[in-house]
Amino acid sequence: MDAVRVALLREVLAGTEWLGATRRFAGALRGSVVPHGGGLLLVGTPAYEPWHLAAHLVDEAAWSGTPELAPTLVRHDALPSDPAHLAVGLGRLAAARRGETLLVVTPDEPGAGLLERVHDARRAGATVLALGTGRDPGERELTAMAHETLTVPDGAELDLDTVQHLVSASAGENAVPPPRGRRRLRDRLSRLADHLTAPPPSGW
Repeated sequence: MDAVRVALLREVLAGTEWLGATRRFAGALRGSVVPHGGGLLLVGTPAYEPWHLAAHLVDEAAWSGTPELAPTLVRHDALPSDPAHLAVGLGRLAAARRGETLLVVTPDEPGAGLLERVHDARRAGATVLALGTGRDPGERELTAMAHETLTVPDGAELDLDTVQHLVSASAGENAVPPPRGRRRLRDRLSRLADHLTAPPPSGW
């Protein structure tokens, strides 16, 4: 989803809870990944890898000048022969420490093994954020241990993929709101132009 579609989606969602919810969650994400900190780890479930969110966060990190937003994608079935950015396995979670952020995306059951690793990462001082549907017992357990959560329940107006687009776009926005009026409109148009003309990051 490109910047134009995100802008149109936000217009459609004006007045709903989703704009505020996704921006709050994105603000928590951005606030937790401080410059020169431990970085952002992104992991999904055994059946789902959030590589699309990873790619969008890389985009936002480049466009917003916030390199700490670029995540390390942690994979359940990573192989040493995979490209470097896709070869990080679950063992990386065992090394998570204070100053690092772990974002867990769960459209389905995370499984006991992942929950144990997330619990250990939190106990070691990492900040845990959870983005999921909340339909499975493991997801609810994850929500209970996370510092910040965003749940997309069954029957919601949006699906989890769309919410991920809104979160990644909001995470790359300037933390300080621009001034109102003409200058604000010029800033928005300038940022949109940057989005549309910037080269893409290395392929996923």
